[in-house]
Amino acid sequence: MTTIANEPMTYGITGYGTYVPRLRMQREAIAAAHRWMAPQAAPAKGHRAFCSWDEDSITMAVEAARSALPAVARAAIQSLAMATTRPAFADLQGTSIVAAALDLPADIRTIDLGQSQRAGVSGLLAQLRAADGQAVFIASDHPSAKPASAQELSYGAGAAAFTLGHEAVIAELIGAHSVWNMFLDHFRASEAKHDYYWEERWIRDEGYAKIVPQAVAAALESARLDATEVNHFVFASPLKGSGAMVAKRCGFAVETLGTALDEPCGYAGAAHPCLMLVDALERCRPGEVIVVVGFGQGCDVMVMRATRAVEEYRPGRGLRSALADAQVQGDYLRMLSYDKGIELEWGMRSEKPVKTALSEQYRSAGQLGAMVGCRCRRCNTVQFPRLAYCVGEGCGAPAAESEPVPLSDVPAKLLTCTADWLSYHPAPPLHVGFVQFDNGARMLMEIVDVGTAGLDVGMPLRMTYRIKDVDAARGYARYFWKATPVAA
Repeated sequence: MTTIANEPMTYGITGYGTYVPRLRMQREAIAAAHRWMAPQAAPAKGHRAFCSWDEDSITMAVEAARSALPAVARAAIQSLAMATTRPAFADLQGTSIVAAALDLPADIRTIDLGQSQRAGVSGLLAQLRAADGQAVFIASDHPSAKPASAQELSYGAGAAAFTLGHEAVIAELIGAHSVWNMFLDHFRASEAKHDYYWEERWIRDEGYAKIVPQAVAAALESARLDATEVNHFVFASPLKGSGAMVAKRCGFAVETLGTALDEPCGYAGAAHPCLMLVDALERCRPGEVIVVVGFGQGCDVMVMRATRAVEEYRPGRGLRSALADAQVQGDYLRMLSYDKGIELEWGMRSEKPVKTALSEQYRSAGQLGAMVGCRCRRCNTVQFPRLAYCVGEGCGAPAAESEPVPLSDVPAKLLTCTADWLSYHPAPPLHVGFVQFDNGARMLMEIVDVGTAGLDVGMPLRMTYRIKDVDAARGYARYFWKATPVAA
């Protein structure tokens, strides 16, 4: 029987949250688009998640962190780290944008990690070993695949966020092991968009089957455990069925193998083992042992044990809820367009310049990042943005007589709406409308992820962090909040 550690100063995972894009592409639609060149291909089943045009590793990271970190707890965070293999910028720290959206303290440590499929596990392991105050770690990824490749069917998108600390720990690190090597299952050159993969049999037989079991054995030895004591085994791979083979080589029972999340998420790159870890945490009981593997130019293995607190923890949004919140799509060209896999002719309307004034963006960061409005102390009017004087009828109090009011987590409803097919928009039509917040604020906002049912006055809405627009000439994406229906 497994014992439960009860150390008063244990450092470990204190919470988690996830995000999977609502948009899911039918794999059969992908296969059908390429059947003219590959008629012998077997029918493709299920769906895979893909990012909308205004989603990327930064926006997914914000949404995952929001579900893991209540707004009231954000002031105590001391560090933020994010892992991804598809950073939004080559030289602009993504975690700074994430921290602004979450309204985290300005004096926290921020760091971006990447350049390997095991960056998610490596980063989480480094944070746990550091045991340095209350922290947030996020793995967010959406690997891009070449059209007609096997990866196009298996890839997906998603993000997992973990809060770390000493209080109410739900899972603690009890063992670990890391190795590096130059086994290249794939690579992507700095100027390339897609990965280049080596032969699958080589990856399975020489990579997974030999490197992972040795690293797992060493990690279990450091935890003073036997393979028979492991309850959950997390191994992420884009190669279907490889997890069962690796589990057998490691000596794990078949029932320990974690859910691969092939359907309806797909392989989410560096974020995938972290998503699978969340799935294990949602299912495990106190005292159970979880082994997590990160593979890529080496191997990182974490051995974790769930505590009594795991039964009581309830995330803002769990993995099952994220997977169920889906909008199934059959337009393959839509997915290609959103991932810039095809260049469409949008006409002269798309040539409108959208250069961002970086100086004004800096001055207004306190309002724009986390969508912070203000409440007038005289008349109680809530408004966004904060202006020199209150807009309340007959008030006109100066801004000095107001207090900040965050709006991103305030429930809202649709007051008016319209669908614009004339203005340029990467996902036509452009849905806009007045949004009425429960605290009295009212804003004209863009509304995204509108399903086949459309919009209706009074529909419940929530705020979501997205790309507002892209300055194509300079390659700069500007981020802001949009409204989206609560139900898919």
